Amino acid sequence: MMSDKTISPKNGGTDRKNRLAEQLRANLQKRKAQSRSRRTGEADQRADGLGVAEKMQKD
Repeated sequence: MMSDKTISPKNGGTDRKNRLAEQLRANLQKRKAQSRSRRTGEADQRADGLGVAEKMQKD
């Protein structure tokens, strides 16, 4: 026989939506924090670009 703990589809759907929304917010916060931490670093001092690539090919 079925248990007495039946979940109505309407209630189950909103629980799922709330859980997914919370996970989405947590993921967004994590990605924002990663982006901020990358931005606060100093700029690279190494030589990059086409000028360096051309010099390397000539050597």
